[in-house]
Amino acid sequence: MISGSKAEASDTATHLNYESSGGTLIKPLDPLLPDPTKPVAPIDPTDPSGPAPGTGGSLSLDFASSFQFGQQAISTTDEIYYAKTQEYITSDGTKAVGPNYVQVSDIRGTGSGWRLAVKQTTQFQTTNGQLLKGAELSFQQGKLVSNLSADLAPTALLSFTLPINSEIDVITAQSEKGMGTWLYRFGSDATTGAKAISLHVPGKTVKYAKQYQTQLTWTLKNVP
Repeated sequence: MISGSKAEASDTATHLNYESSGGTLIKPLDPLLPDPTKPVAPIDPTDPSGPAPGTGGSLSLDFASSFQFGQQAISTTDEIYYAKTQEYITSDGTKAVGPNYVQVSDIRGTGSGWRLAVKQTTQFQTTNGQLLKGAELSFQQGKLVSNLSADLAPTALLSFTLPINSEIDVITAQSEKGMGTWLYRFGSDATTGAKAISLHVPGKTVKYAKQYQTQLTWTLKNVP
């Protein structure tokens, strides 16, 4: 069984919603040390062509990691599988590994705040629609990092489990918060990140020797 989850960041995809203006495209930053002068090139574990581009604009979703849980043996006991960490190429051409993350930038210069929500649109399923019943996707060790002062940091959930087809707010930037670029990472490094995003699969669930996938919708809203 191969379990996969892909979070898209594309301004042409129907599973991404956002409100922004302008044409600025901010590149993904290093989840370990987010320096705007040293952008990185993330490697997408599910798409050889690379991750989808960010939305662009003065309020933008710049990047969202895709999650790959690997090939697993069929089991009749409850199991927990962990998403592989984010691989990327640093600005000096070195291959590195860090925690999975989502990146948001607010360069509107208004200080009016914003909100980021996420929704798991469907249960994990095969291309034939066979469901991985009862499977739950959970996020732990959530933390916001930036090159800016911590006084400007929005508020983010430390942990959450995704319901099916029900949106939840994960980051809220009140007025005068969240300006600049912020990375919402899961884990502080490759080691902690390797256990930060988990997929719980009940043993009683029927499983087929096929690939299971789901999709996440990240919605960036121009409201505090």
